Amino acid sequence: MKNKIVEANICMVISKGFSGLNMNALKYLLPFWISPFTGVALRCVFAAVAFWIISFFVPSEHSTGKQKVQIFLLGALGVYGYMCLYLVGLSKTTPVSSSIFSTLQPVWVFLIAVLFYQEKVTWMKVVGILIGLGGALLCISTQQSDDLASDALTGNLLCLGSSVMYAVYLVISNRILKSVGMFTLLKYVFTGAAFSSLIMACFIKFDAPVLTLPIHWLPLCVLLFVLIFPTVISYLLIPLGLKYLNTTIVAIYGYLILIVATIVSLSIGQDRFSWTQLSAMLLICIGVYLVEIAERKTPVTEK
Repeated sequence: MKNKIVEANICMVISKGFSGLNMNALKYLLPFWISPFTGVALRCVFAAVAFWIISFFVPSEHSTGKQKVQIFLLGALGVYGYMCLYLVGLSKTTPVSSSIFSTLQPVWVFLIAVLFYQEKVTWMKVVGILIGLGGALLCISTQQSDDLASDALTGNLLCLGSSVMYAVYLVISNRILKSVGMFTLLKYVFTGAAFSSLIMACFIKFDAPVLTLPIHWLPLCVLLFVLIFPTVISYLLIPLGLKYLNTTIVAIYGYLILIVATIVSLSIGQDRFSWTQLSAMLLICIGVYLVEIAERKTPVTEK
Protein backbone atom coordinates (compact mmCIF):
# COMPACT_ATOMS: atom_id res chain seq x y z
CA MET A 1 0.00 0.00 0.00
CA LYS A 2 2.89 2.34 0.83
CA ASN A 3 4.29 1.92 -2.69
CA LYS A 4 0.86 2.72 -4.14
CA ILE A 5 0.73 5.95 -2.15
CA VAL A 6 4.21 6.92 -3.39
CA GLU A 7 3.16 6.17 -6.98
CA ALA A 8 -0.01 8.20 -6.49
CA ASN A 9 2.00 11.22 -5.29
CA ILE A 10 4.38 10.92 -8.25
CA CYS A 11 1.38 10.78 -10.60
CA MET A 12 0.00 13.98 -9.10
CA VAL A 13 3.36 15.78 -9.42
CA ILE A 14 3.57 14.91 -13.11
CA SER A 15 -0.11 15.66 -13.73
CA LYS A 16 -0.06 19.08 -12.08
CA GLY A 17 3.28 19.95 -13.66
CA PHE A 18 1.70 19.43 -17.07
CA SER A 19 -1.34 21.43 -15.92
CA GLY A 20 0.90 24.36 -15.05
CA LEU A 21 2.54 24.30 -18.47
CA ASN A 22 -0.93 23.94 -19.96
CA MET A 23 -1.84 27.43 -18.78
CA ASN A 24 1.12 28.95 -20.57
CA ALA A 25 0.51 26.89 -23.72
CA LEU A 26 -3.18 27.82 -23.86
CA LYS A 27 -2.41 31.48 -23.20
CA TYR A 28 -0.14 31.39 -26.24
CA LEU A 29 -2.91 29.87 -28.38
CA LEU A 30 -5.89 31.89 -27.09
CA PRO A 31 -7.63 33.60 -28.76
CA PHE A 32 -5.53 34.30 -31.87
CA TRP A 33 -4.71 30.72 -32.90
CA ILE A 34 -7.81 29.09 -31.48
CA SER A 35 -11.03 30.32 -29.86
CA PRO A 36 -11.83 29.17 -26.30
CA PHE A 37 -14.91 27.11 -27.26
CA THR A 38 -13.09 25.48 -30.17
CA GLY A 39 -10.20 24.69 -27.84
CA VAL A 40 -12.58 22.99 -25.41
CA ALA A 41 -14.14 20.95 -28.21
CA LEU A 42 -10.76 19.78 -29.51
CA ARG A 43 -9.57 18.78 -26.04
CA CYS A 44 -12.75 16.90 -25.13
CA VAL A 45 -13.11 15.04 -28.44
CA PHE A 46 -9.40 14.18 -28.61
CA ALA A 47 -9.42 12.89 -25.02
CA ALA A 48 -12.60 10.86 -25.54
CA VAL A 49 -11.17 9.13 -28.63
CA ALA A 50 -7.81 8.56 -26.92
CA PHE A 51 -9.32 6.99 -23.79
CA TRP A 52 -11.63 4.71 -25.78
CA ILE A 53 -8.65 3.50 -27.82
CA ILE A 54 -6.56 2.96 -24.69
CA SER A 55 -9.40 1.05 -23.02
CA PHE A 56 -9.26 -1.63 -25.72
CA PHE A 57 -5.76 -2.58 -24.53
CA VAL A 58 -6.49 -2.86 -20.79
CA PRO A 59 -8.51 -5.47 -18.86
CA SER A 60 -12.27 -4.93 -19.04
CA GLU A 61 -13.88 -3.17 -16.09
CA HIS A 62 -17.31 -3.90 -14.66
CA SER A 63 -19.86 -1.09 -14.39
CA THR A 64 -23.62 -0.79 -14.51
CA GLY A 65 -25.64 1.19 -17.03
CA LYS A 66 -26.70 3.59 -14.28
CA GLN A 67 -23.08 4.29 -13.37
CA LYS A 68 -22.18 4.95 -17.00
CA VAL A 69 -25.02 7.44 -17.32
CA GLN A 70 -23.92 9.20 -14.12
CA ILE A 71 -20.33 9.44 -15.38
CA PHE A 72 -21.52 10.66 -18.79
CA LEU A 73 -23.53 13.44 -17.11
CA LEU A 74 -20.56 14.34 -14.91
CA GLY A 75 -18.53 14.88 -18.08
CA ALA A 76 -21.29 16.65 -20.02
CA LEU A 77 -21.92 19.14 -17.23
CA GLY A 78 -18.92 19.14 -14.91
CA VAL A 79 -15.86 18.61 -17.09
CA TYR A 80 -17.22 20.56 -20.06
CA GLY A 81 -18.38 23.40 -17.81
CA TYR A 82 -15.04 23.53 -16.01
CA MET A 83 -13.07 23.62 -19.25
CA CYS A 84 -15.29 26.31 -20.80
CA LEU A 85 -14.96 28.62 -17.81
CA TYR A 86 -11.24 27.92 -17.66
CA LEU A 87 -10.41 28.61 -21.31
CA VAL A 88 -12.66 31.65 -21.66
CA GLY A 89 -11.29 33.05 -18.40
CA LEU A 90 -7.67 32.38 -19.35
CA SER A 91 -8.17 34.17 -22.67
CA LYS A 92 -9.03 37.34 -20.71
CA THR A 93 -6.51 37.21 -17.84
CA THR A 94 -2.94 36.04 -17.24
CA PRO A 95 -1.68 32.50 -16.50
CA VAL A 96 -0.45 33.52 -13.05
CA SER A 97 -3.82 34.96 -12.03
CA SER A 98 -5.69 31.94 -13.38
CA SER A 99 -3.36 29.57 -11.54
CA ILE A 100 -3.91 31.48 -8.29
CA PHE A 101 -7.52 30.32 -8.30
CA SER A 102 -6.54 26.70 -8.96
CA THR A 103 -4.91 26.63 -5.51
CA LEU A 104 -8.32 27.31 -3.94
CA GLN A 105 -9.59 23.86 -4.90
CA PRO A 106 -8.96 22.31 -1.42
CA VAL A 107 -11.17 25.04 0.03
CA TRP A 108 -14.00 24.21 -2.36
CA VAL A 109 -13.52 20.48 -1.71
CA PHE A 110 -13.93 21.10 2.01
CA LEU A 111 -17.00 23.33 1.55
CA ILE A 112 -18.63 20.69 -0.66
CA ALA A 113 -17.89 18.07 2.00
CA VAL A 114 -19.48 20.29 4.66
CA LEU A 115 -22.60 21.06 2.64
CA PHE A 116 -23.29 17.58 1.26
CA TYR A 117 -21.34 15.02 3.29
CA GLN A 118 -21.48 16.37 6.87
CA GLU A 119 -17.75 17.10 7.06
CA LYS A 120 -16.72 18.26 10.53
CA VAL A 121 -16.17 22.03 10.79
CA THR A 122 -13.29 23.30 12.92
CA TRP A 123 -12.14 26.81 13.70
CA MET A 124 -8.86 26.21 11.85
CA LYS A 125 -10.69 25.23 8.67
CA VAL A 126 -12.94 28.28 8.91
CA VAL A 127 -9.96 30.60 9.38
CA GLY A 128 -8.17 28.91 6.49
CA ILE A 129 -11.16 29.35 4.20
CA LEU A 130 -11.55 33.03 5.11
CA ILE A 131 -7.85 33.74 4.52
CA GLY A 132 -7.90 31.88 1.20
CA LEU A 133 -11.00 33.70 0.01
CA GLY A 134 -9.41 36.97 1.08
CA GLY A 135 -6.48 36.22 -1.22
CA ALA A 136 -8.85 35.46 -4.10
CA LEU A 137 -10.77 38.71 -3.54
CA LEU A 138 -7.49 40.63 -3.42
CA CYS A 139 -6.49 39.24 -6.81
CA ILE A 140 -9.92 39.85 -8.36
CA SER A 141 -10.37 43.39 -7.05
CA THR A 142 -6.90 44.79 -7.73
CA GLN A 143 -5.75 43.39 -11.07
CA GLN A 144 -6.19 45.85 -13.91
CA SER A 145 -6.79 45.06 -17.56
CA ASP A 146 -3.79 45.73 -19.80
CA ASP A 147 -2.00 44.37 -22.86
CA LEU A 148 -1.54 41.00 -21.13
CA ALA A 149 -5.07 40.76 -19.71
CA SER A 150 -7.81 42.11 -21.97
CA ASP A 151 -10.56 41.85 -19.30
CA ALA A 152 -8.93 40.88 -16.02
CA LEU A 153 -12.04 41.12 -13.82
CA THR A 154 -14.20 38.88 -16.02
CA GLY A 155 -11.34 36.47 -16.66
CA ASN A 156 -10.55 36.12 -12.97
CA LEU A 157 -14.20 35.53 -12.05
CA LEU A 158 -14.49 32.84 -14.71
CA CYS A 159 -11.30 31.16 -13.48
CA LEU A 160 -12.68 31.29 -9.96
CA GLY A 161 -15.85 29.56 -11.17
CA SER A 162 -13.82 26.93 -13.02
CA SER A 163 -11.90 26.06 -9.84
CA VAL A 164 -15.22 25.46 -8.06
CA MET A 165 -16.47 23.17 -10.84
CA TYR A 166 -13.19 21.25 -10.88
CA ALA A 167 -13.47 20.69 -7.14
CA VAL A 168 -16.97 19.26 -7.74
CA TYR A 169 -15.46 16.93 -10.35
CA LEU A 170 -12.76 15.82 -7.88
CA VAL A 171 -15.27 15.01 -5.14
CA ILE A 172 -17.73 13.14 -7.37
CA SER A 173 -15.11 11.24 -9.36
CA ASN A 174 -13.37 10.23 -6.12
CA ARG A 175 -16.60 8.56 -4.98
CA ILE A 176 -17.27 6.99 -8.37
CA LEU A 177 -13.78 5.42 -8.39
CA LYS A 178 -14.71 3.40 -5.33
CA SER A 179 -17.04 1.28 -7.47
CA VAL A 180 -15.89 1.59 -11.10
CA GLY A 181 -12.57 1.28 -12.92
CA MET A 182 -10.35 4.19 -13.89
CA PHE A 183 -10.73 3.76 -17.65
CA THR A 184 -14.50 3.45 -17.37
CA LEU A 185 -14.51 6.81 -15.61
CA LEU A 186 -12.20 8.48 -18.12
CA LYS A 187 -13.80 7.28 -21.34
CA TYR A 188 -17.37 8.01 -20.27
CA VAL A 189 -16.64 11.32 -18.57
CA PHE A 190 -14.88 12.64 -21.66
CA THR A 191 -17.52 11.15 -23.95
CA GLY A 192 -20.02 13.27 -22.05
CA ALA A 193 -17.78 16.34 -22.33
CA ALA A 194 -17.27 15.69 -26.05
CA PHE A 195 -21.04 15.36 -26.52
CA SER A 196 -21.61 18.78 -24.92
CA SER A 197 -18.83 20.35 -26.99
CA LEU A 198 -20.30 18.99 -30.23
CA ILE A 199 -23.75 20.28 -29.27
CA MET A 200 -22.24 23.73 -28.66
CA ALA A 201 -20.40 23.49 -31.99
CA CYS A 202 -23.80 23.60 -33.68
CA PHE A 203 -24.29 27.12 -32.32
CA ILE A 204 -20.74 28.48 -32.08
CA LYS A 205 -18.50 28.78 -35.13
CA PHE A 206 -15.43 26.52 -35.27
CA ASP A 207 -12.49 28.91 -35.11
CA ALA A 208 -8.98 27.43 -35.26
CA PRO A 209 -6.53 29.30 -37.53
CA VAL A 210 -3.81 26.99 -36.14
CA LEU A 211 -5.28 24.19 -38.26
CA THR A 212 -5.42 26.14 -41.54
CA LEU A 213 -2.87 26.05 -44.34
CA PRO A 214 -0.04 26.91 -44.63
CA ILE A 215 1.09 24.90 -41.60
CA HIS A 216 2.00 27.02 -38.58
CA TRP A 217 4.47 24.69 -36.94
CA LEU A 218 5.03 26.38 -33.57
CA PRO A 219 1.36 26.90 -32.61
CA LEU A 220 0.52 23.45 -34.02
CA CYS A 221 3.17 21.84 -31.79
CA VAL A 222 1.86 23.79 -28.81
CA LEU A 223 -1.66 22.56 -29.57
CA LEU A 224 -0.44 18.94 -29.81
CA PHE A 225 1.29 19.37 -26.46
CA VAL A 226 -1.98 20.59 -24.92
CA LEU A 227 -3.97 17.69 -26.38
CA ILE A 228 -1.51 14.93 -25.45
CA PHE A 229 0.12 15.90 -22.16
CA PRO A 230 -2.13 18.18 -20.04
CA THR A 231 -5.30 16.60 -21.45
CA VAL A 232 -4.79 12.86 -21.97
CA ILE A 233 -1.76 12.05 -19.79
CA SER A 234 -2.65 14.46 -16.98
CA TYR A 235 -6.23 13.22 -16.70
CA LEU A 236 -4.98 9.64 -16.98
CA LEU A 237 -2.84 10.19 -13.87
CA ILE A 238 -5.44 12.01 -11.75
CA PRO A 239 -7.61 8.91 -11.01
CA LEU A 240 -4.47 7.10 -9.81
CA GLY A 241 -4.00 9.88 -7.28
CA LEU A 242 -7.68 9.91 -6.33
CA LYS A 243 -7.65 6.16 -5.74
CA TYR A 244 -4.96 6.22 -3.04
CA LEU A 245 -4.90 9.81 -1.75
CA ASN A 246 -7.38 11.94 0.15
CA THR A 247 -9.35 14.28 -2.14
CA THR A 248 -8.07 17.33 -0.28
CA ILE A 249 -4.46 16.20 -0.71
CA VAL A 250 -5.03 15.75 -4.45
CA ALA A 251 -6.46 19.27 -4.64
CA ILE A 252 -3.46 20.67 -2.73
CA TYR A 253 -1.25 19.62 -5.64
CA GLY A 254 -2.77 22.65 -7.35
CA TYR A 255 0.16 24.49 -5.74
CA LEU A 256 2.36 22.99 -8.45
CA ILE A 257 0.20 24.56 -11.13
CA LEU A 258 0.80 27.96 -9.53
CA ILE A 259 4.55 27.42 -9.18
CA VAL A 260 5.08 26.16 -12.74
CA ALA A 261 2.76 28.72 -14.37
CA THR A 262 4.36 31.60 -12.46
CA ILE A 263 7.95 30.65 -13.29
CA VAL A 264 7.21 30.10 -16.98
CA SER A 265 4.96 33.18 -17.31
CA LEU A 266 7.55 35.54 -15.86
CA SER A 267 10.30 33.90 -17.92
CA ILE A 268 8.57 34.28 -21.29
CA GLY A 269 6.76 37.59 -20.66
CA GLN A 270 3.18 36.32 -20.29
CA ASP A 271 2.89 38.16 -16.96
CA ARG A 272 4.65 40.82 -14.93
CA PHE A 273 5.73 40.61 -11.30
CA SER A 274 3.15 42.14 -8.99
CA TRP A 275 3.30 42.54 -5.23
CA THR A 276 -0.48 42.30 -5.15
CA GLN A 277 -0.41 38.95 -6.94
CA LEU A 278 2.31 37.75 -4.58
CA SER A 279 0.23 38.81 -1.57
CA ALA A 280 -2.80 37.00 -2.97
CA MET A 281 -0.70 33.85 -3.50
CA LEU A 282 0.61 33.94 0.05
CA LEU A 283 -2.86 34.44 1.55
CA ILE A 284 -4.32 31.56 -0.46
CA CYS A 285 -1.37 29.27 0.33
CA ILE A 286 -1.65 30.04 4.05
CA GLY A 287 -5.41 29.47 3.95
CA VAL A 288 -5.11 26.14 2.13
CA TYR A 289 -2.30 25.06 4.46
CA LEU A 290 -4.55 25.66 7.48
CA VAL A 291 -7.35 23.66 5.85
CA GLU A 292 -4.89 20.84 5.12
CA ILE A 293 -3.55 20.79 8.72
CA ALA A 294 -7.08 20.72 10.07
CA GLU A 295 -7.93 17.92 7.63
CA ARG A 296 -5.04 15.81 8.93
CA LYS A 297 -6.18 16.32 12.52
CA THR A 298 -9.74 15.27 11.70
CA PRO A 299 -10.52 11.60 12.43
CA VAL A 300 -10.58 9.59 9.19
CA THR A 301 -14.11 9.03 7.86
CA GLU A 302 -15.43 7.99 4.48
CA LYS A 303 -15.52 10.95 2.12
